[in-house]
Amino acid sequence: MPTSPKIFVLARPAFDAATFLKFLNAEHHEWRRTPGARAAEELVEAAGRICYLSFGQNQSPRTNEQFIRNLVRMGHESVLEHVSWTFLMLGVSRAFSHQLVRHRVGFSFSQLSQQYHDERDATFVMPPELDGIAGAPEAWESAVDATKKAYRTLDTLLREHEESFPEDLDKKETNRAIRSAARSVLPNATETKIVVTANARALRYFLKIRGGIPGDREMREVAAALLSILSSEAPALFFDFRLKRLSDGSPQVQHETDLQSVLV
Repeated sequence: MPTSPKIFVLARPAFDAATFLKFLNAEHHEWRRTPGARAAEELVEAAGRICYLSFGQNQSPRTNEQFIRNLVRMGHESVLEHVSWTFLMLGVSRAFSHQLVRHRVGFSFSQLSQQYHDERDATFVMPPELDGIAGAPEAWESAVDATKKAYRTLDTLLREHEESFPEDLDKKETNRAIRSAARSVLPNATETKIVVTANARALRYFLKIRGGIPGDREMREVAAALLSILSSEAPALFFDFRLKRLSDGSPQVQHETDLQSVLV
């Protein structure tokens, strides 16, 4: 049966308001804070206001949410780079991660290594599109079982012939070489685990260009799960994203600009 990705938040933005207020007091500035604003939202506002020293008499009557919305709609999203989250993603395929790691600006990754991890008991992520199609899940399972069997066979054979590897390889590097060769038969469907750190600006970009792709359900499911987390953690930073369902019930992330183009 197809599995859904799981995402855990390992780290989230923190804002030392006391220190910032101490700075403002020393500079004879007063900041009218918005009650209930999250740490991530206050840090973005504080950074944005520093650009203009818009405190005290120079502070507009906008709330934290209004202030951030104005920054985003004016295209001044650099201040969103000050807040970041770290996620642990499970139940995702190597095919998904190959696309994810293309996002380099504002992202950092630490992924399970197939060179060091024994994949003889690897698990696989079945594409949900196969579910309900007669014969499709069986064909898929047969293929991935064959690759797992091939991996185990290659791993065993290579270890039985370790003398064929260069003499200057120590035990660690010989083991790496064996697993590198054996993993070559593993498919894109192999399940992986990956830690992802990204700032709010980079996450907004990811949601915009990845979350709405109709033909990539796994990507949409991950994007939808991220949006659900982020909308709860910092709603003011992701106010212009919506979640909808396609006819098959799967999620799709829509950005405000997409919604406007539909209305037009």
